[in-house]
This record gives sequence, structure tokens and C-alpha cells, in this order.
Amino acid sequence: MKYRHTIIGGTLLLASLLSGQVLAANQPATPSKIDWSVEKSWNLPAKPVDVAYSLDGKRVFILTDQHNVLVYDNLGNLTGTIPVDKGVSAIDIAPRGEKLFLINQDAKSFSDLTIDFIVDINTGGSPFLGLATAPVTIVLFTDFECPFCSKIGPVLEKVLEKNPATVKIVFKNMPLAMHQFADPAARAALAAGEQGKFWEFHDALFALPAIDTNAIDNIAVKLGLKIDQFKSDMASPKIRQKLDQDIADAQKAGVTGTPSIFINGHPMRDRTPEAFQQKIDAALGKSEKK
Repeated sequence: MKYRHTIIGGTLLLASLLSGQVLAANQPATPSKIDWSVEKSWNLPAKPVDVAYSLDGKRVFILTDQHNVLVYDNLGNLTGTIPVDKGVSAIDIAPRGEKLFLINQDAKSFSDLTIDFIVDINTGGSPFLGLATAPVTIVLFTDFECPFCSKIGPVLEKVLEKNPATVKIVFKNMPLAMHQFADPAARAALAAGEQGKFWEFHDALFALPAIDTNAIDNIAVKLGLKIDQFKSDMASPKIRQKLDQDIADAQKAGVTGTPSIFINGHPMRDRTPEAFQQKIDAALGKSEKK
């Protein structure tokens, strides 16, 4: 998504407008209807050729005469450099900057690049499956009322079964505001975790056709939880803080929907078992062709 100012060179002559009169050069200027201020400005290491920035304003892409695209955050910090061919003269991006589009005048070509922004995600204290020391960490941000989140579970189970010594799956909450019971369901699962029953509660929630307060209470009873402790933990500052931390981690990672999945910080778009395996093998430094 590009927002740009266009400068048209040359002389613009307005002539013979109905009356055939040419506007006088010394015509008094009309009062300005525009107010402006500089919001961001920073020095660049090379001459800029083109610019585009994400719809959310978080990333700025600058094509330079050194045949690369510099990617900045909204504070002017350089987060990465993407080399491009010599003939590239114009760029554009997808709304969140997840794709970069290149126009090459010399080659008369258009290129579409997919961009992964690698993020560091805090997983300390989060529930996980697999070995704690596994070299590949799959982080899943989910919402217990999200209909798509329940479908990703079986896929991840197969991934873990195939890679028991190398993969760890970390669960993170991201309750969406549109779902009334997503927040209490998340707190309930975390509260169950205080009694060692997080995953049992997790599975039971996703097995429900619909979630409400009675359904949450019924799961607690069926799992044999200490109800007084469960209720107390659900309402405790400790559980609230855990959930808020998950939400903050999701926002920092740029998560806007669920399920959102990251493999060693790389966002996962293709959720097929084959795609997971390719990403896992790449993370382990293996060749994708065996």
C-alpha cells in the first residue's frame, strides 16, 4: 500500500478558459487551506528512489540507488535490507508489508516477494508440549471461541508426533474482543494449569459446540478440579497478568487474528503438514530435498 506525492515537471499554462483570457501572473494568492508539520524525518545511507509504507504505519520501505530496499520501523530504526536487481525503479507493498512488489524497467518485469518479519516471542511460563530444550519452537496464538483454532490442533499433534525430539509447541492466548467468552475461557484454562490440568481444560474447551459460563464450570467439575481454588485463580491478579502478557506478546508480534503461528519467530502462513515439515527442516539446517 503506497502513499506518495507526485511532482509533475514542466510549465503548466492555463489559457483561453471560456473567455480566452490568460490568468495574470501577478494575481493575488488565495489564503492557504493547508496546514502541515513534519512527523518523521531521518537521514538515509543512500539516495532514495522510491518509498512505500504499510497501512498501519509501522514499516517504511525505501528503494535506494544502491539497488536495495531499506526497511525501517516507524521510529527510523533499520530492521532489514533487501537486495534488488539494478533495473528496479519502483516499489509497492501489501497493506501490512508482508509482500514487496518490484518494477524492473531494464528487464521489463514485475516481481512479487513474500516477506517474513522474524520476531522474538516471550515464551517463558507458557504451557507447551514437547521437549523444553527442543531446537524448534512453534508458537500458537489462539482464541477458544475461534472456529479455525480448534482445527489446527490435530495438525500440530501430527507435527509433534513426527518430530518428538526437535519440536516444542507453545500455547499463547489471544482472546478476540468479538468473542464474549474468549477471555474467561482463557483465564479458566490458565487457572486449570495451576492444578496441572491446562491441556485437559484446553481440549475440553475446544470440544464444546459453544462456550459460556456454565460450560466452563462444568469442565472444571468433570476434571475434578478444586472448585474454590479454580474460581479464586480465575479471578486472581496472577492469572490476569499471564493473560495480559500473552496479549501484549501477540500485539508485539503483529498478531491481528487467530490462529497465528510462528516457527522460531517466522510467521507460518501455509498450515499443511508438508509446509510445517519444510519449515522445521529449514530451521534445523536440513535440506528441503532429501
